[in-house]
Amino acid sequence: MDIAAFLLATAVAHIGFAIFVAGHARLTDENAGNWPYITLALGLAGIAGYFFYDESDSRTRS
Repeated sequence: MDIAAFLLATAVAHIGFAIFVAGHARLTDENAGNWPYITLALGLAGIAGYFFYDESDSRTRS
C-alpha cells in the first residue's frame, strides 16, 4: 500500500470517528468534552475512551 493512500485513509477515518463521537454526544445530550479532539488524534482509542471513561463529575444526565 502506498504511504500517501494509507495516511489519507487514516485521516479520513479519524475525522469520521470524531464526527461520530460529537454526533453521539449531541444526540444523547452528553458532554463530549475533549473526546472528539482525542479521537482525531488517536482514532479508535478515542472512541473507546469516550464510551468507557466514566467521570461522574463532568457528566450531567437529564
